[in-house]
Amino acid sequence: MRSANVIVIKGSGSKAFCAGGDVASIAKLDLASPKGLEDAMNYFSLEYRLDHLIATYSKPYIAFMDGVTMGGGVGLSMHAPIRIATENTLFAMPETTIGFFPDVGASFFLSRMPGSLGTYLALTSERLKGVDAYYTGIATHYMHSTTLSMVEQRLAELRFKDYDGMHARLQLIDSTIDEFATGLPHDQSRLLSGEIRDAIDRCFGESNIQSIMTRLMAETGETKEWAEKTIETLHKRSPTSLCVALRQLNLGKTWSIAETFYREYQLAAKFMRHPGFKEGVHALLIRKDGNPQWEPKSIEDVGDGGAIADPFFEIDESLGLELLNKGNYTEYPHRTYGLPSEEEIYRFVMDNRRTKTPSVVEYFVQLRQGKQGVKESVEDVLKRKNKLWKSTPTPSKDL
Repeated sequence: MRSANVIVIKGSGSKAFCAGGDVASIAKLDLASPKGLEDAMNYFSLEYRLDHLIATYSKPYIAFMDGVTMGGGVGLSMHAPIRIATENTLFAMPETTIGFFPDVGASFFLSRMPGSLGTYLALTSERLKGVDAYYTGIATHYMHSTTLSMVEQRLAELRFKDYDGMHARLQLIDSTIDEFATGLPHDQSRLLSGEIRDAIDRCFGESNIQSIMTRLMAETGETKEWAEKTIETLHKRSPTSLCVALRQLNLGKTWSIAETFYREYQLAAKFMRHPGFKEGVHALLIRKDGNPQWEPKSIEDVGDGGAIADPFFEIDESLGLELLNKGNYTEYPHRTYGLPSEEEIYRFVMDNRRTKTPSVVEYFVQLRQGKQGVKESVEDVLKRKNKLWKSTPTPSKDL
């Protein structure tokens, strides 16, 4: 790929980056034997090294998330600077349904999502369609799938100057893709906005699963039905996976991208030795009865989750993961190609406290050069947060 200007990854067929066959193959191994465990860890080593390479790649890398984008497929796309969702996109991190943990770098990208949104997606395995994937920042662009072939052809025609850095190249790619924007569907309501979005922050900002459940049970009014469904969902997930994933995302906020894959490799090894993984995969993907027998059996049996999660975060020095390059960072270097983040809006509001909402919206619409969805996204954030932000003390510049 040395001579390539742009790297595009896309799925083969309608399932796109759908995962499942990989973990099913691993679960069929004799994980209690040294050979079976070695084979499983060899797989994770290859997967995580590839994901890290994508995350630190020196050329523009673009993911067409046109279809089911879950599990291992998320690792191939989520670390790309440019990620295109379509009406066919169905994004999820479903690991807690199979007795595993959100991997492929999820410790990094989910923990850096606004508020408690990443924790919510990790614990519930909530599925997001294309528009919601775009509004939540999972994707940086949205267009109809019929346009992708034209976009791909246009990207193949791009030529960069020898002295163009990565940022200049991605800016050109970003503006080129936006030329093909087909508009956002108006017949599909946003799943995670308004009161539900606030409830996610209220409930999933807690440090243990019991506190999350207590918060959910306390929801009333407009979010009561959502909370009841969420409680029902969490009771179907692996209690062990919930405890580990919650700890993982709390710690992942401080991990660099390289440390993320090293730590997730350690976690994967622990799960390969835990019976819940094999039971979860067999129930969902092999025998397909959808009735896993977890141990512990329920959320009520895990206490605050500490005793369950602690052993998973012990470092085994004999387990090494040699990455393919030394690329490393603590924040994605290319974060400005999607919709404005809550942090970005927050900083502007705090620096311009007298600016009224229409002017804030106009500022970001102009900043993103009229990018579709900016107006709606900024308006939703301001409706939920503006009053709170303007009543808080001015933050320090290094916040």
